[in-house]
Amino acid sequence: MTLAETSRLESKVTHPTLVLWLIVGWVGFALLPWYGLEDGILSFEWLLDGYPFEDDYAPALFLGLQGQKLWLMPLALFLAMPLLAIGKSRSDESYGKILVIAGALGFGWLILQGFSIGIRGWNFEWLNQLFGELGDRQFGMGSGAMLVASAFLFIFTQGIAARGAVNGDIFVVGAIGFVVAIVTTFVFYPIANMLASAFITEENTYSIRVFFDKFTDRRLWGLSCITAGGRCGAAWNSLFLAILVGIITTGLGLAFALAVTRTNMRFKQALRALTVLPIITPPFVIGLAIILLFGLSGSVTVFISDLLGIQPTRWVYGLPGILIAQTLAFTPIAFLVLIGVVEGVSPSMEEAAQTLRANRWNTFRTVSWPLMRPGIANAFLLGFIESMADFGNPLVLGGNYDVLSTEIFFAIVGAQYDQGRAAVLAIVLLGFTLAAFWAQRFWLGKKSYTTMTGKGDSGIHPHLPRAMAVPVFTIAAVWTLFTIIIYCMIIYGSFVELWGINNSLTFKHYITAFSVRLDAEGIRWTGSAWNSFWTTIQIAGIAAPLTAIVGLITAYLLTRQNFAGKNAFEFGTMLSFAIPGTVIGVSYILAFNVPPIEITGTGIILVVSFIFRNMPVGVRAGIASMSQLDKSLDESSLTLGANSWQTFLKVILPLLRPAILAALVYSFVRAMTAISAVIFLVSAEYDMATSYIIGRVENNDYGLAIAYSTTLIFVMLAVVGAMQFLVGRAKIGRRLDQSRTNV
Repeated sequence: MTLAETSRLESKVTHPTLVLWLIVGWVGFALLPWYGLEDGILSFEWLLDGYPFEDDYAPALFLGLQGQKLWLMPLALFLAMPLLAIGKSRSDESYGKILVIAGALGFGWLILQGFSIGIRGWNFEWLNQLFGELGDRQFGMGSGAMLVASAFLFIFTQGIAARGAVNGDIFVVGAIGFVVAIVTTFVFYPIANMLASAFITEENTYSIRVFFDKFTDRRLWGLSCITAGGRCGAAWNSLFLAILVGIITTGLGLAFALAVTRTNMRFKQALRALTVLPIITPPFVIGLAIILLFGLSGSVTVFISDLLGIQPTRWVYGLPGILIAQTLAFTPIAFLVLIGVVEGVSPSMEEAAQTLRANRWNTFRTVSWPLMRPGIANAFLLGFIESMADFGNPLVLGGNYDVLSTEIFFAIVGAQYDQGRAAVLAIVLLGFTLAAFWAQRFWLGKKSYTTMTGKGDSGIHPHLPRAMAVPVFTIAAVWTLFTIIIYCMIIYGSFVELWGINNSLTFKHYITAFSVRLDAEGIRWTGSAWNSFWTTIQIAGIAAPLTAIVGLITAYLLTRQNFAGKNAFEFGTMLSFAIPGTVIGVSYILAFNVPPIEITGTGIILVVSFIFRNMPVGVRAGIASMSQLDKSLDESSLTLGANSWQTFLKVILPLLRPAILAALVYSFVRAMTAISAVIFLVSAEYDMATSYIIGRVENNDYGLAIAYSTTLIFVMLAVVGAMQFLVGRAKIGRRLDQSRTNV
């Protein structure tokens, strides 16, 4: 075939991906309701209620034909422009230009009109002065607008690919554009909007003075606890607590990791299982158990009071109680980080040190400890951030010890309702966490901590010196015993009639929460907790796979592709992990309570918050797993004619089962147990289990709260086991099933 014939054949080739997105765009513009529906698009009631001419349900095309919302009509022109590229070859320079211009203009116009016009007309006073009163309004964007926005985005990325970006790979460029768009929308935009709201005055204008007045408030930075025996500001309280929790949890996590890997301690598997248990426990449940033990009517308090004849006190409410609860809750996270680090230290390096006549203590101090620095820094950082973001335990045990997370909550839902103060508090909280990230990077520096070279390492880790092994074993034993007592109290407390007053056993709390009645109409879920339980299962079940998908696609881009701005791309995708849940909740309330994205009070905002709060874990799990897969697998697939999408779907994805399981389990568990962001985003229709439990705690109904929490723990254990069974294990290389080996 001659070059001219090839060129003619190429020019006649259709562009199925482009055609697909044009169809999607026109369906959104001409067929689906443009604005959001109160009952959702899937209710289909809009089809029977004046569609397509009723304003509330009309597509953009019909709104324009009726002379309404004329600012939407330019979108039709931008959707028609890509039709000019259908008959052209991808190698034609005009092909890429047409798609880039059409996609950029369409997406830009959609954003411009969305932010310029709101529920009261023009959103900005200068537009009123420039154009006069609009006399019309618009609400939050719906399914039609979402499809049109998606179409313009992917038309734009196809144009970029046609012009040679990332080797012209449509899937890769589209995936990069998709991740950038959603991270910008649901991470950067809410945070930027929150920062701006800190400067808004009561007259709805901007003022730096308003910000500084709130930022320098004595309730935030006061030091009267040191100078006059009063109460310190919430910022110093949070910082001091977070540093303590970070240090203690890191020390305990390291002790458990060393006990499991460097001693002859029995029941190592039981310790591993026990340290994971708090992760699937709602964060404030441990606080409730501590109240049952050390509260004014707690078992330990009453026992000591009777034994010594002293008056019981409320010592547990405040810093001591929060510190105990957070230490118990977040030590397992430090353990999970450090166990891999401790096991990853090369045994041959430790054996070499001992060969050079170093004793066990010197070997640990000069070889093992320096190589553990990255893990120790990460463990401290996680403990610090988790303490800063924790909302449930300070709410239950805080007393007069004010912290930022609870102060933000009361600024939003309290009688004061001060969004500006909430935004300033959230900025301080975000500043502390980002500063912790910087401090971690500074401490680690640019040193290399690599010990895994790809060569076999058959050495055996040396045991700890006795002077260190005894304290490590003692700490692990005491913590294990205390944890067992805590969980026994949780289970026992769910069966007690009224703790401290009537300790008789009863099933009343479970019956109240989860009673079921069978009648002629079928099963009736009559328990008071069923509504929040099914909502939580539904939201977590939707969010978990979406979190895994976004996380793994992002990991694929970071490990398998090279493109401009890759470092900034990675920072953006990981930023949400550094943002405390309380900040996420406040920023989402401020950003998504008004058009153009008006999703407050819906289940969508809960799903979105979980996706972007938990996405970094999926990214990290995917990166860790993909780093073990040789790139020759991708190259072989591409050489055999598969494109990047087919390679990702059929070659890489089947080998990522451990990463998929990690992302699914973590995102599901965090969605079931999250409270710091959820408490701001729930509504009467979409009430989550954790917010329901917090409501019971505020009403001093501890029995029902603990019964519900106990149920959640067992449900999550069952779901995690089911996920592991369904996802299975990856089989890489030439390893065969045991059944096949025995044949």
